[in-house]
Amino acid sequence: MDAILTALADPARWRLVGLLAERPRPVGVLAQLAGARQPQTTKHLQSLERAGLVTSQRSGQRRVYALRPGPLRELADALTRLADTADQAGGSHETYDRYGLNVHAERLAAQAPGWADGRSFTFHRSLAGRPEEVWRHLTEADLLARWWTPEDLRVSELVFEARPGGRIVHEYRDAEDADGSDLVVGRARGVVDDVRPHERLAYRLSPELPDGTRAFTAHLDLGLRPTGTGTDLDVHFRITDSAVESADFVAGIEIGYGQSLDKLAATLATPRTTADNPRSTT
Repeated sequence: MDAILTALADPARWRLVGLLAERPRPVGVLAQLAGARQPQTTKHLQSLERAGLVTSQRSGQRRVYALRPGPLRELADALTRLADTADQAGGSHETYDRYGLNVHAERLAAQAPGWADGRSFTFHRSLAGRPEEVWRHLTEADLLARWWTPEDLRVSELVFEARPGGRIVHEYRDAEDADGSDLVVGRARGVVDDVRPHERLAYRLSPELPDGTRAFTAHLDLGLRPTGTGTDLDVHFRITDSAVESADFVAGIEIGYGQSLDKLAATLATPRTTADNPRSTT
């Protein structure tokens, strides 16, 4: 496939492929139609032949070239698969486009400090597991690390002290940034306000801007309620102290936190497995 892509990358060779798709043609005619010299045309045809895209044979004094459609169909199938993967409903590209629209709208709205103060979001999930198990996933750092990021991200540092006044540190990176050489995607610091085991958890969390200052303060209130099949989790997310530069962060709240809660639901619905944990403290 690499040889085919390399051969087709040259505009002159692509032109020859188009001409040969119409019918087999000799070198001299191809050179005339392509507006090129015959030696150059011969070299391009030889490159296409080495890539398996064309074949040739002697016919008297002429060498006639013909297109081999099979490799082109294989390339077309590969490109179609790539396009279908990128275009799948609910996939990462759809989320990327949705986030881009949100960013544009929020940047227009962010005209002065405090521009997003009072904005709130609510989330609800019906989770497998009793409140005791859900509570552990909300307060124990090794379990929090399994779900507390949106899709395509991973927790790289986590501190969660589940007591009033307890410290919170939440850092995350791209999921494929295995050695930590890429930029940190996000980092936040906060404090726990209220702890009622298996019932209510409230804390404040402030994402950091690139210069280390606060983007905004998120006030999160999580309530747990037992049901016949597990636990209902309700989350109220409220913004204060919003800086003008926080627009990109605010734009991702509904998408990102919603994805995190979906990961929590999936985690609780499957048996726990042993996995590498990030640096964490409870």
